[in-house]
Amino acid sequence: MPNSYRALCSDFYINAKLNVRMELPTNREPVLDLFERARRSFPAMNAFRRYKDELALESAANATPHRWMAIRSSSVRSGVVNPTTEEEMYSVHRMAAEVSPYYLSISPLDLEYIELLYGFDLAAKENHDEIAASALLSGSPLAALIDNEDIKINDCQPLLGMNLLNEKGLEAHFEIKTRTGSKSGVPSSSSGNEPISVYLTLRKYDPVTDLKDLVGQLDELIERGQELVDQYAVPNLLIPLREEIVSRSY
Repeated sequence: MPNSYRALCSDFYINAKLNVRMELPTNREPVLDLFERARRSFPAMNAFRRYKDELALESAANATPHRWMAIRSSSVRSGVVNPTTEEEMYSVHRMAAEVSPYYLSISPLDLEYIELLYGFDLAAKENHDEIAASALLSGSPLAALIDNEDIKINDCQPLLGMNLLNEKGLEAHFEIKTRTGSKSGVPSSSSGNEPISVYLTLRKYDPVTDLKDLVGQLDELIERGQELVDQYAVPNLLIPLREEIVSRSY
């Protein structure tokens, strides 16, 4: 599965977030104890970083996979970049969900939502917005708005959000993120080294009443997310974008 994703994009990654209603502790003992626990599980995560709005524990940037964990004022986040096995895709997220509530005194009442994001980056040298419009709008009623030689597309970033009615409190968002140089006036034809990104984000509100159920709830989110990626994001977003990028490279 991870290898099939890598065949479609330059990088892919899975991020998770535990978002809380009250501010998390950032004093030395709980943060260092949590990060030491994470390092025991993943020895390559041995770089402690302090950024403007967060404290982070990371593996080396060139590690495969690259893993990280970060604490902000109202969230605990984790991520993995370019995993090579299905176990690598999710193990750091399960660890974060299992142990961080106990180190950071998070209760079920405090836990606002859990989130899982699947991200796919596609390298593209041409105008990102033109690529997205051609790949995703051709043949649709919206295509009539752009089928004109007198216009040049300078912003095409579709975003669809939805509630999954059979799963209470669960939201899903599909998003295309373009990074063409200028969004006003005359757009740049090139986007440098920046990719086009495809995101699927799932968010479950008030997920548990018992912290022991949090990993199980995350696993349910993973199962649902994998289904949405394979059935919808890959065939309807990733493949059309990739084919459009390839067609413009000849």
